[in-house]
Amino acid sequence: MQVLVIIVSATLIIFLVFSIITLIKIIQLLNEIKRIIDKFERITEQAETIGEIIKKSAVPIALGRFISNIAEAIFNKRSSGDQKKHKRKRGE
Repeated sequence: MQVLVIIVSATLIIFLVFSIITLIKIIQLLNEIKRIIDKFERITEQAETIGEIIKKSAVPIALGRFISNIAEAIFNKRSSGDQKKHKRKRGE
């Protein structure tokens, strides 16, 4: 009878130690998951901020390109017109 009590006690002690170790590892894993989630949230917030900046600057950039294209078209038109005038003056 005492042998049975000793075997059951030893089994319970082993189970208790195993449970404590498992619980510690689960807590460590949950803490690591929490750190990863926090880092992911910071990254997504930065991505949202970058997206807002791009969204806000898209209109001025498009407007700038539009004005640049108009200026380039006018400049090219005048340049081609000036070249034709010079050719006429030379008699070409």
